[in-house]
Amino acid sequence: MAESARQSALKARNASRKLQALPTEERVAMLHRIADALVANEESIMAENSKDVEEAKGNISESLLQRLILKPQKIKQLADGIRAIAAEEEPIRRVLSRTEVAEGLVLEKQTAPIGVLLIIFEARPDALPQIAALALRSGNGLLLKGGKEASRSNAILHKTITDAIGSNLGPDLIHLITSRDEISDLLKLDDVIDLVIPRGGNALVSHIQQNTKIPVLGHADGICHVYVDQAADLDQAIEIVVDSKADYPAACNAVEKVLVHETLVGSGGLTKIQEALQEAGVQVRIHSLADRTEISLRQLLMFVCMWCFSVRNYQTSLSDAQYITHRQLRRPEDQRGQVHAS
Repeated sequence: MAESARQSALKARNASRKLQALPTEERVAMLHRIADALVANEESIMAENSKDVEEAKGNISESLLQRLILKPQKIKQLADGIRAIAAEEEPIRRVLSRTEVAEGLVLEKQTAPIGVLLIIFEARPDALPQIAALALRSGNGLLLKGGKEASRSNAILHKTITDAIGSNLGPDLIHLITSRDEISDLLKLDDVIDLVIPRGGNALVSHIQQNTKIPVLGHADGICHVYVDQAADLDQAIEIVVDSKADYPAACNAVEKVLVHETLVGSGGLTKIQEALQEAGVQVRIHSLADRTEISLRQLLMFVCMWCFSVRNYQTSLSDAQYITHRQLRRPEDQRGQVHAS
């Protein structure tokens, strides 16, 4: 198994170097082929995703199930996003600064690819095309390990992408790891893999950090807050707050707390925010910090803690949204779905 892991990593490294040597136009063309291939294979992708979803029902949390589902419009959104990445400024060998250190001797600071990335992510198949597109645009090789719940979805997405890149580069550039046992072997390859990005809960991130010499792009608990200042355009702020919660409540970075300036309490702004959230199906809990004498900003902020019971006909559990990059401050295991003020 260790030899297989090393072989995959070496292939990704060699392929990434070939990719870096290609002109911008060729990498951009690859991205457009991937976007077109996703749209062309939408029916097959959705069929495989449906199998994953049916098998996962009753075995995973509702919020994780919602992230597993690829909705009909999602493939088009992914394709549009990949085309947008293709249109971005060339990220490789871009000159950031230039200094003449001596006559005829100029020192340049340029951007460069990282190399080989090992990315571990949960049951969210739409992450795979996004990660692959970013890596392709920036000249990096990929080793991907997705959640087992999305095995069929990941497999067909991986095949669609590598086929679109081309048989001379695709299979070696982007590898899909299917066995959890391979992860421990890959974590030993600090001479080949340049960066590990675990997109999961703190337990996963800590485990990775403690079991590898490879640099890890880790994270701690995130803060999914929105602050509404007294000078804010209230109508625009309300639109942002509601969209941040109701558009995709199963996502781990859906807003959990809204902080408002104290003047909005007396002016009625807080009431308008509360009513807009409730109309969107969000249960709102309001907490004041004004009576806490030890808090220096006690008269500045009011906490609006939100607990989403049902939005768009499904129940979502915020405490289950612990698998991607941003995290809530507290996740009491005995109160699934409840968000507490800190």
